[in-house]
Amino acid sequence: MSATELFDLAVLVLMLACVLSIARARDLVKSAILFSVYSLALCLLWVHRAAPDVAMTEAAVGAGLTVALFLVTIARVGREER
Repeated sequence: MSATELFDLAVLVLMLACVLSIARARDLVKSAILFSVYSLALCLLWVHRAAPDVAMTEAAVGAGLTVALFLVTIARVGREER
């Protein structure tokens, strides 16, 4: 297995761990932060695959704007599931 394949595998395992943690989380802020980590891991994958334009868009929209909107919404509706 080459270093490129190992890196891809490590990032994909991190992404899978984030997805499973998001699905199990009861705290919405924790879910939003985990979504941000997921998005940043996806960003790493895009950079590694030589697509910096897609990576920058993912960082701005996925990890930045979307998480900010999630946090504003959570502040308005409440933090924990009832």
